[in-house]
Amino acid sequence: MKGHDFLATMAASSRERVRVARAAENEQQLLLRAASTPQPPALKLEDFDIIAELKLHSPAAGQLQDRSFDQAAQIAAYAQAGACAVSVLTEPDAFHGDLSHLTAAAQALAPSQIPAMRKDFLTDPYQVLEARAAGAGGVLVIVTMLDDATVGELLQCAEEQGLFVLLEGFDKADLARIQTLASARRTQPLLAGVNCRDLTNLNVDFQRFESISDALPGDLPTVAESGISTPEDIRVIVRLGYRLALIGSALMTAGNPQHTLAEFLRTGRNAVSLA
Repeated sequence: MKGHDFLATMAASSRERVRVARAAENEQQLLLRAASTPQPPALKLEDFDIIAELKLHSPAAGQLQDRSFDQAAQIAAYAQAGACAVSVLTEPDAFHGDLSHLTAAAQALAPSQIPAMRKDFLTDPYQVLEARAAGAGGVLVIVTMLDDATVGELLQCAEEQGLFVLLEGFDKADLARIQTLASARRTQPLLAGVNCRDLTNLNVDFQRFESISDALPGDLPTVAESGISTPEDIRVIVRLGYRLALIGSALMTAGNPQHTLAEFLRTGRNAVSLA
């Protein structure tokens, strides 16, 4: 499955999941459940930070871990190493995720005051409410697959629910849209992310981080996503102006994820201090 076809398929599947979920629990019921969920930890950023990711499977890399692996231990390793947030895949088909993974992560992270972030192909504010009800402190929104009106609705719902948003794009046009969409005054953090996965073949194109770095929004924290697996990769993105990295596969397959994450974080902060 290629690039835009992949996003279109994910969007269609997402809308169908919303239809099924809404039939089982209407929006008012979900709002009440979200309101009864404890307030999530706030996102706190330093000069360089890492959003560590929990995912079992990737359509590009295949199986990263089976469903029996110790997710609680992985979450604990991320917290102990100093992740600013933990991204949790909830898409069930291509990524083998589930909302229950998000709930478990949010509960495990609460004592450390680290927010969980729902990573999915969100298409409806209903899914932002689902994230809030699961205990998440943030959500990913992929602007490439949505029109401005839909992104605006997702942003408004996230703002009302007290969630930060990572707005993800793939090219300069996406970054321009993110800049415009983020221009409204908000109380919750907005992050601008660049995913270097090539939409034409789903392969990583690490050079994308550099090729569009001159279009990074200057007033938003910027996140480099995908393809980061070594300390040198961290040094490169810092030189290009990124101040966060979202790292999944390299941590999910690391023998010691706590050590690996701590090394990445130390490398990034040292690089910022030398920039």
